[in-house]
Order: sequence, then structure tokens, then C-alpha cells
Amino acid sequence: MQDIIQKIENTDWKAITETMHQNGYAIIPNLLSGEQCETLKSNYNNSNLYRKTVTMARYRFGLGEYKYFTYPLPDIIQTVRTNIYPYLAPIANAWFKALKINVSFPDNHEELLRQCHENGQEKATVLILKYGKGGFNTLHQDLYGDIYFPIQVVFILDEPDTDFTGGEFVLTQQIPRAQSKAIVLKPKKGDVLIFTTNFKPEKGSKGYYRVNMKHGVSEVKSGNRHSLGIIFHDAVS
Repeated sequence: MQDIIQKIENTDWKAITETMHQNGYAIIPNLLSGEQCETLKSNYNNSNLYRKTVTMARYRFGLGEYKYFTYPLPDIIQTVRTNIYPYLAPIANAWFKALKINVSFPDNHEELLRQCHENGQEKATVLILKYGKGGFNTLHQDLYGDIYFPIQVVFILDEPDTDFTGGEFVLTQQIPRAQSKAIVLKPKKGDVLIFTTNFKPEKGSKGYYRVNMKHGVSEVKSGNRHSLGIIFHDAVS
């Protein structure tokens, strides 16, 4: 896992922070190797790793399937979740301070999980998603409880335009007193996309205001698309 830790430490976090403040999302290329992506995909059918499987069509979430991991998490996921969080916490704290929200996030992920568990949020929220042809994910936000961290990450585990076509990552930004803005992204295999869980601050003439954002996945035209979502807070159920 040392290679992942090294890549995280060597990331230009000043640039990532500036991009997150401006856009509400940022991409770090090649954080996972192709081999690490394949390892995560190869364990998709290992039922021992998961606590819950969701068929998206049943709940009108889209068309596809996702599985929530159970604790303990696989080493590669635990390493990413623990080591990337401290770089995101200052961004989250800056957002909440700008919006005058009286919440402060701890410097380390273990403390955030302790707060979640004290609130009855004890279930792992890391999930792996699989879409086939025609698959998609409707626009949504991942909150899971009263305690939530406002930033999450997703890894693309297949190569766009090679392993699948379509299936772009979509963000929508709800601009006050205006129509929503759509943002379409195509991260590559092994890239990590960092994005807001539900909102970001935007500076206006009278100070900062809240811009709500949702995310989803456009229709997969061919092939199979796998991704790994890392949410930093735990869930009630």
C-alpha cells in the first residue's frame, strides 16, 4: 500500500484545494494502477466482502447494481480512505466556515468515524458499482445520516471508450434564481474524482452563498462500467 500513500502525499494538494473551491470537484490521475483496479473488480462476486446489494431499478435509482462493503474494509480501500481524508478535511472546514455552518471536521478520519458511531452510524458506506449496457444512475446525494462529510471520491475501474462507452460522470449545480448547470466528466481508469457530496460555497456580491450539487452517471452505451465510491462518513443502515 506504500505506493498509494506515496502518490497521495505527492499530489499537489494546493492546486486540488483551489480547484475544489472553484468547481466543487477535482481529478487526481492514475492514483490506482491498472492491476489494483482489476483486483477490486475481481472481488465483485466475493460475498464475504459486502453487507448489502442494491438493485437500482427496484428503487428507481437507475439501472445497474451496487454493493456496500462491510468492515473490515480491504486494505487498498482502507489505505485510501484513511490517508486522503486529512487533505480533504481543511477544504470541508473552509466551506462550512464560509457558509457560517457551526460544524468542524476532525483532522483524522478515525475521529470522524468515532463521531458517526456515537450517533448510531456504524455501517460502512464504501461501495462498488456495476453498470452494463443501458445502465445509468439518477442524480442524487450520499448523506446516510445526521453526521456527514461533504466531500467524497470515486475511482473509475474500467477504461472509457475501451471497456465501455457512454457512462459519463454527471454533476449538476443548482444556481439560485437560475437554471441548473450540468457538468460532464470522463475520468480514466485508475483516476480518482473528488467532488462535493451535496453543496459548495460560492462567493457573491453579499458574501458566500450555498450552491447545491447532485451527481449521477449517464447511460452506458456498450460494455461494462465499474466504479468504487468512497464516502467518509458511516451510515445508520
